[in-house]
Amino acid sequence: MALFRGMWGALRALGRSGAEMCAGCGGRLPSPLSLVCIPKCFSSNVSNHPKKPMSSYLRFSTEQLPRFKAKHPDAKLSELVRKIGAAWRELPDAEKKVYEADFKAEWKAYKEAMSKFKDQLTPTQLVSFEKEGRQKRLKKKASIKKRELTLLGKPKRPRSAYNIYVSECFQESKEESSQGKLKTINQAWKNLSSDERQVYIQLAKDDRIRYDNEMKSWEEQMAEVGRSDLIRRSVKRSEDIPED
Repeated sequence: MALFRGMWGALRALGRSGAEMCAGCGGRLPSPLSLVCIPKCFSSNVSNHPKKPMSSYLRFSTEQLPRFKAKHPDAKLSELVRKIGAAWRELPDAEKKVYEADFKAEWKAYKEAMSKFKDQLTPTQLVSFEKEGRQKRLKKKASIKKRELTLLGKPKRPRSAYNIYVSECFQESKEESSQGKLKTINQAWKNLSSDERQVYIQLAKDDRIRYDNEMKSWEEQMAEVGRSDLIRRSVKRSEDIPED
């Protein structure tokens, strides 16, 4: 026990020395057993780093979307996107150059600001900042991609027969917890007869047809506005196969 107390005291001393080494940022070892100092400034640095400017087209779209919504209040978002894309293509080169010049100026300012920001970090902070930044960028990229596809009006994926059944029964379930509801619904699904289950299988097939038709129309719109990167690879391959 005395040996353990001695080791613990040494580790606590190491923790205090670690805090002293990072006094500049106010960081402190989270516990005596931690051998790596995690500065408090890391999370705030990531959130406060210079933000990338919007592209020329994205800035134009952001400006035009409220105007097109006002002009076409009953139009779907996908229709508005198509109209904005057409407006961008018809925009005179002189006006496009204004957007492009603004983007280039903001990009240059962004690179300079990021360079100054990194110069203020110590080598250890820089490594930790870039690691945390990569993790947050991956998460943010996925979130932005999802929001972008929603903004562009991408059709919702088709539901399976089981998912349709769960959606239909979830609110009606008397179980209090979500886990309890799902367990009860799952058991009820297993107990359905073939004829009862066939109803949901047919609904799923109908939903798949709905999805395929909406995706075909949506991808045609994306091609019109220059977003072929959003078109499924299988569709691109089929379009590239020459007809006999």
